[in-house]
Amino acid sequence: MHGPVSIAWLLVALCALTGAYCLLRMRSGVEEQRRAAGGEALMGFGMAAMAVPAAVFTPPRWAWPVYAAVFGAAALRALWAARDAPHHLHHLVGSAAMVYMAVAMAASPPAAHHGHGGSGVPMLTGALLLYFAGYVLLSGARLVPAPAPAGGTGPTGGGGPAHWGDRPELARACRLSMGIGMMAMLLAM
Repeated sequence: MHGPVSIAWLLVALCALTGAYCLLRMRSGVEEQRRAAGGEALMGFGMAAMAVPAAVFTPPRWAWPVYAAVFGAAALRALWAARDAPHHLHHLVGSAAMVYMAVAMAASPPAAHHGHGGSGVPMLTGALLLYFAGYVLLSGARLVPAPAPAGGTGPTGGGGPAHWGDRPELARACRLSMGIGMMAMLLAM
């Protein structure tokens, strides 16, 4: 990733913490949440590794095809899962964006300051930026609390408090932070 080192380290921390929280969410009692959390943990840690400033660590040339293969496999898994649950299409787009960034980094010369050579923003980068900007706005709007119904029964609807790993607002906040991180990474390419 190219850009200011302090911003890169903040992005590394945000993505690594998000990935760690998603690993903890994999302990949920709900199978669908465990599966989604696993994919999100992979995305968080992959984004953290990709965001490490080039001034500190420059991955070997072979690392980028490995990133592309790992996230290509994650994209295929998301595509397979999307046939039953359309919300996995977002995981497909995120994984495809990671493949795109890995391929762009593999194709750029090691000493390049900008992956695009000053030719402006490529159409695919622009399309991904628009998608993630919309996703971030939608995710942020979903975090706004709704008024509680009269005689409310708690966050799970069953009267008791939800287990911290099953709380939908924490999962949404996790996805929001990864969407913001993805936008920052796309802008820094």
